[in-house]
Amino acid sequence: MTFSIVARSEDGESWGVAVASKFLAVGSAVPAAVAGVGAIATQADANVAWKGLALALLDEGATAGVALQHLLEEDEGRDDRQAGIVDAEGNAASHTGANCFDWAGGSTGPGYAAQGNILTGPEVVEAMERAWLEGVDLPFGRRLLGALAAGAQAGGDRRGRQSAALLVVRDGAGYGGRDDLAIDLRVDDHPEPLPELARLLDLHDLFLTASTEAERVPVTDELARELDERAQALGYEHFTAWVGSENYEMRVAPAPRPEWVDVQVLAILRADSGDLSPGTADAREQAETESEEGRA
Repeated sequence: MTFSIVARSEDGESWGVAVASKFLAVGSAVPAAVAGVGAIATQADANVAWKGLALALLDEGATAGVALQHLLEEDEGRDDRQAGIVDAEGNAASHTGANCFDWAGGSTGPGYAAQGNILTGPEVVEAMERAWLEGVDLPFGRRLLGALAAGAQAGGDRRGRQSAALLVVRDGAGYGGRDDLAIDLRVDDHPEPLPELARLLDLHDLFLTASTEAERVPVTDELARELDERAQALGYEHFTAWVGSENYEMRVAPAPRPEWVDVQVLAILRADSGDLSPGTADAREQAETESEEGRA
């Protein structure tokens, strides 16, 4: 009733799971991952205890194949289970029980395991695998989502669509650097769960991902005055008050007078506060120009 891909990033620093299903809140049952340890998807007649058991085995040094074999040996319901596991080194293993509903199967390669059950056919897993291999230049989370979307495009769950989830872990990648949750997004019940998951990932990138050097606009004295004026036009005492209220802390330098502001945040502030100076260029275009000038 589910299709998923479990993987490790090419640089060996991230692990993740992308999953979709005609099942309510699939993200609550299928995926689990710990940075530096590995990741697992447990599905079909999912044994959710496999998540903690598998990660504990991997943490003790078991490979993905050894961990999976241990899970199967200890579970009398193994023929009804399906799972994919990737360990710390990128070794992958996948299992499809003999009693899983057709079509059911999986495929593995260096750093990934793709699998599904109650699918329209093997083309779903084949499409996921192909998209994963072709997406090597994409950011890890978007590579996982791209593989999942390819599986859906190829047919996906033959019963329809309902939920999807994306989980990515990396050491220190969580909010404030205090845990490993780089991405933890879930669409629990939606007629188009994958487009909705993609929309949430865009928001995640804006609100919960730090700006790159290329996205940073240096704050000159003139721009600092503009930032405060625009924030005040929106009813805030100053620019940093607006930043805190709108949750843009990840994309503005931390200071009462920030050294830089993200190009997207600057464009949003300009668009929201209106044109304070006649003849001003489009907010996004102007912000990008200032960012380029600051890097020259």
